[in-house]
Amino acid sequence: MVQRKTLLRIRKTHRYLGLIIGIQFLAWTLSGLYFSWTDLDEIHGDQFLKTDPKAKSYSNLLPLDSIAEGIEEINLVSIKAEPYYWINNSNLYHAQTGQLKQQLTEDEAIAVAQKHLISGLEIEKIELIEETGPHHEFRERPLPAYAIHFKHPDLLVAYVDASSGIFQRVRHQSWRWFDFLWMTHTMDYQGRDDFNNILLRIFSLFGVFTVMSGFLLWGTSSPTLRKLLKR
Repeated sequence: MVQRKTLLRIRKTHRYLGLIIGIQFLAWTLSGLYFSWTDLDEIHGDQFLKTDPKAKSYSNLLPLDSIAEGIEEINLVSIKAEPYYWINNSNLYHAQTGQLKQQLTEDEAIAVAQKHLISGLEIEKIELIEETGPHHEFRERPLPAYAIHFKHPDLLVAYVDASSGIFQRVRHQSWRWFDFLWMTHTMDYQGRDDFNNILLRIFSLFGVFTVMSGFLLWGTSSPTLRKLLKR
């Protein structure tokens, strides 16, 4: 029979392990429920995007070698019905005149956003962002960028790369909830996606110890088990 002092130690250990890990277990459970009950396409904001934005065809485009040398990557970008070459992720040239374009204007950024978004959205304000912190909703994306805010219950924001004119992302309230819960789920409170962080490893081990101490507590205090062992 297990001594009373040993049993009390097991109970105390299990109680404190449960206290330490309980809040994180709750975060894992709530975030898991949210992930399983939400549509990932809606989280990405697909409901705000046109299903098939019309692509404009162009003629009389300049040959690439007449504009730049050493081309490794190129995109044809449409800005207010004008064609541009985005070359090597660094320079934007008008595809018919060869003129180097600097940063997009606000009107041009709005036109790019409206080309990709559903109609009927009313713009509230537009701002140029040149830097973002580790918790910003547009983190690790091309900067500078225009953030176009819309008057919408979901606090919708569209982002357009100010250098290339490429439509980047939409962000809304459901995505922000997802992002926050994903942070608590992975326990990566910096970049969100590191599953190998020390904090997650520690709490995972704590979780195993908590479960094992619960089994041990049941085994040492169960009258049924003691009767079976006596037989």
